[in-house]
Amino acid sequence: MPLFISSLNSGSNGNCYYIANDEDAVLVDVGISCREVEKRMGRLGLSMSKVRAIFISHEHSDHIRGLRVLAKKHQLLIYITPKTFVYSRLALESHLIRSFKPFDTIKIGDLEIYAFPKSHDAIDPHSFLVSGDGVNIGVFTDIGEVCEQVISNFQRCHAVFLETNYDDQLLDQGNYPYYLKHRIRGGKGHLSNKKALDLFISHRPSYLSHVFLSHLSANNNCPIIAQDLFKEHADTVDVILAPRDKETSVYRIETHELESTTDAESIALSPNRVQQL
Repeated sequence: MPLFISSLNSGSNGNCYYIANDEDAVLVDVGISCREVEKRMGRLGLSMSKVRAIFISHEHSDHIRGLRVLAKKHQLLIYITPKTFVYSRLALESHLIRSFKPFDTIKIGDLEIYAFPKSHDAIDPHSFLVSGDGVNIGVFTDIGEVCEQVISNFQRCHAVFLETNYDDQLLDQGNYPYYLKHRIRGGKGHLSNKKALDLFISHRPSYLSHVFLSHLSANNNCPIIAQDLFKEHADTVDVILAPRDKETSVYRIETHELESTTDAESIALSPNRVQQL
């Protein structure tokens, strides 16, 4: 059974990622408004009725801005760590809240969502690996450093939303104050194009089919620079930019039953091909 994925928005202005099988869907983070989530899913032919739960990576506003309204309107379960919930300062409906701990695996229908800690300047930040029928999708953004957990889970991915936040030269030459530049490139900040590329080159599995360049800075990166850098080393991997102001297409990610798990096929779906999902 394939998984279907899309970035609804990716950047410091808001993050939201959609992952689904034929029956159930989850969102990772809701940093854009309820209205925008509904609008963008509608343009893709995706139904909110399939969404069962929202997984929150950390409490920064670009990851939770639309959470309260979306969860309340559609009565969606919210998976969030206790510390992140406290620091989010959101008035969420208590019957919708579900807690998780590091290294928990949560089942949503036939989907499994594995949570692991990441290095970021939040109270209790996590990344997620969403799996279904042997297909693994990583959501690895807001990462200050590439730790062993990131590497080991990246090596399992058939597709991944991977942070490429800044270009070193553009950050150096930009007008951000020193403390902010230090925060961004520090061990609990964000991942540069180069560090993300090093991870991609050194640890990508043979069956990785798509990498979505995610959470690009509007001031310290250039989409063309990031995409060209990855395409130079991509071979058969499709390199897709996850925009800061709109959704990507929906992509179908699957492994073939008659092939080994090291072979994967994925295609982009136009909205009219997703209507029946």
